[in-house]
Amino acid sequence: MVASRIQIGLVAAVLILFGLGLTLYKTARLGLPLLPGESREVWTIESKVSFKPAAGPVDVALQLPQALGGWVLLDEHFASSGFGFTVEDSGGRPRANWTRQTLDHPTTLYYKIQAYRANRDGLPGFPVAVADKPRLEADQLTAMERLVEVLQETSTGPGSMARLMIQHLNREEAGPDAAFLLDSYGGSRESLMLDVLAFADIPAHRVQGIRLQDGRRRQTLSVLIEIHDGSDWQLLDPDTGEVGLPDDFFVWQRGPGTILRVVGGRDSSLEFALVNNSLPAKTVVTMEQQSDQFALLDFSIYALPVEQQGIFKGLLLVPVATFVVVILRILVGLKTSGTFMPVLIAIAFIQTTLWVGLAIFLSLVGVGLWIRSWLSHLNLLLVARVSAVVIVVILLMAVLAVVSYKLGLDQALTVTFFPAIILSWTVERMSILWEEEGGHEVLIQGTGSLIVAVLAYLVMSIPVVEHLTFNFPELLLSLLGVVLLFGKYTGYRLSELYRFREMVKQQ
Repeated sequence: MVASRIQIGLVAAVLILFGLGLTLYKTARLGLPLLPGESREVWTIESKVSFKPAAGPVDVALQLPQALGGWVLLDEHFASSGFGFTVEDSGGRPRANWTRQTLDHPTTLYYKIQAYRANRDGLPGFPVAVADKPRLEADQLTAMERLVEVLQETSTGPGSMARLMIQHLNREEAGPDAAFLLDSYGGSRESLMLDVLAFADIPAHRVQGIRLQDGRRRQTLSVLIEIHDGSDWQLLDPDTGEVGLPDDFFVWQRGPGTILRVVGGRDSSLEFALVNNSLPAKTVVTMEQQSDQFALLDFSIYALPVEQQGIFKGLLLVPVATFVVVILRILVGLKTSGTFMPVLIAIAFIQTTLWVGLAIFLSLVGVGLWIRSWLSHLNLLLVARVSAVVIVVILLMAVLAVVSYKLGLDQALTVTFFPAIILSWTVERMSILWEEEGGHEVLIQGTGSLIVAVLAYLVMSIPVVEHLTFNFPELLLSLLGVVLLFGKYTGYRLSELYRFREMVKQQ
């Protein structure tokens, strides 16, 4: 027993010191800040061009972004293994070209940039040019003329006409002319809007970019419409009609042109992965430039593709949640339904927000328990019973999502982040516990699970915790050492001290 304690103590000490040592090294040598808020928000944006081979040589052209709207580009990196690669100037805009003579397998090419927004400046000047009027069939032309006439009669200028057009084309029940044109354009609302503006002799073009969402994978390009109102350019959101450049919008291309062109390939796609990190801009550049000098960086989270970085940004918070479970179960003595089920609930809370997540969880489990009690009267086998509960829980999630969408409750749509299997087993476990121990024990364990999940969520939501786990994942080794020490704790729990408080008073 004593030898086991000494062994655990030594292992824990080595882990704690090693984790703290790596953290101090990265702080002192690489300049990584220990606390968030000491630097700018740096976005890492990785574009992924995927395609399959076709006949002939391969030529891939990707239009590269420029620093617009107050954004500053820190660094860029290209992955072009096996391809010839050049960066050319295309009409004043940089363009990356990958070339290869033959290709016999599906391929993915990467382009990664790091950028931060230094200010909230608008877009600079742009040449004013009215696009040629669209070539339309006779019936399309008639509908277009009537639509433009209605918009011009009810507006006071190019700006108000454009906003009125967006509102008109986004109605659930659009007018007959708008509905006909939308159908003939195959539902391409932005293309129709640009043609309507060109038909009304209003200069306009697309502004394509990315909606910045931390940890988002497989993000696609979004579109804003920029019009000239006679004196200046205005940016309009084609979905809402809001004016101006949104704070979460990174401009990739302004004006006409194709962002991606693939010759000698088929089924091409352009997707983006995004990660937001609070780091000094100078540090980010230094890390890229010194990756060969500091071999440790080759094995850090930053060495992973951005898509995987976004996954680990959330995954690295899980050990923190398990540490909360260890403290509350070993030291406090809270009972939970399952050992680490509260961790999964806490992860879901991060996606749904706390109050919405609590409401979803309680409603699903409550209805699931009622249905499970009905199934128990049918004397089904365990596998069939659990399968039935899984099906019912998923149906409940689907119904809740649809009803929430119809009521305009967007937050409740995040119900899908709750793991259906875990919810089903929770319902099954609580129902069995109800039959064996009674409703009082179900209430105790259910309440304990929610308390632990809420506390774990609150700890994981602390900016300092999120910053340290992502930038200094070696601290998890120190956390592991502390958990090992807690694993040898055999003293009284706080709940036991409260339970036996009368005996202490009598002595």
